[in-house]
Amino acid sequence: QVQLVESGGGLVQAGGSLRLSCAASGRIASINSMAWYRQAPGKQRELVAGISRGGRTNYADSVKGRFTISRDNAWNTVYLQMDSLKPEDTAVYYCNADLPFFEYWGQGTQVTVSS
Repeated sequence: QVQLVESGGGLVQAGGSLRLSCAASGRIASINSMAWYRQAPGKQRELVAGISRGGRTNYADSVKGRFTISRDNAWNTVYLQMDSLKPEDTAVYYCNADLPFFEYWGQGTQVTVSS
């Protein structure tokens, strides 16, 4: 089992920056990849960014060039640096860990970008 705890959300003006953190504990050695998702009111949850065990990253087109996902080598913490934030980035952001046969989610952290 893996426990995920997100932090770093908040209210920011458009053009500003936030850094989200996801602290992982438990069977972190079994993690294959981790990712950040987000869900805005009335919309489906969508992938924002992911990072594999080998360090390969992928991003949603809407955040490319503005967001950066990174992690420490032991999978203890995964980060999402969010720059040039836009009002449409407003959502609850969730951390996800993918393991063989299971995936785990954090409780989410709210990000609100004012115009």
